[in-house]
Amino acid sequence: MNPRPSREELAAAADRTLPDVIAPGLDVLFVGINPGLWSAATGWHFARPGNRFWPALHRGGFTPRLLHPSEQDELPGPGLGITNLVDRASARADELTPAELVTGAQTLATKVARHRPRWVAVVGVTAYRIGFARPKAGFGPQPEPLAGARLWVLPNPSGLNAHFTPQTLGAAFAELRQATLPG
Repeated sequence: MNPRPSREELAAAADRTLPDVIAPGLDVLFVGINPGLWSAATGWHFARPGNRFWPALHRGGFTPRLLHPSEQDELPGPGLGITNLVDRASARADELTPAELVTGAQTLATKVARHRPRWVAVVGVTAYRIGFARPKAGFGPQPEPLAGARLWVLPNPSGLNAHFTPQTLGAAFAELRQATLPG
């Protein structure tokens, strides 16, 4: 795949899906809202330059070094995985309908029941609120489990989410990392 998709390749990526990076018994399954066009065109989750997922994962202590999106298949080794709430790619998450988010939450529950991660971390509070019918949910641990897994909501690492700096995103990921450690 071309790491720098052309305008035509990006346009052709609309509505494509990405395979999950998932394995049984992960420590944390990270859940994006949906793939962006850049991710769908490259085949890598959180691939768009400016997306802060990979730096936040590293700053939060989940990886010993900053991984490139093309290295996503290394994640299950340290017990991490990635899926999406909605499978279809779009230019922006706000192009998704509430019904898609609700259906996505139900599909996610099935994946979690099948793969049994210890934690599920949704990256995007608005999508979480809509998909899980929790209009007042905030960041951090959630009171209800999802198919037996503990549930956590993280800020959206998209470069469009200017409310969070790389430092505050890293701190949010570090808080989850601490919660996942034994003892």
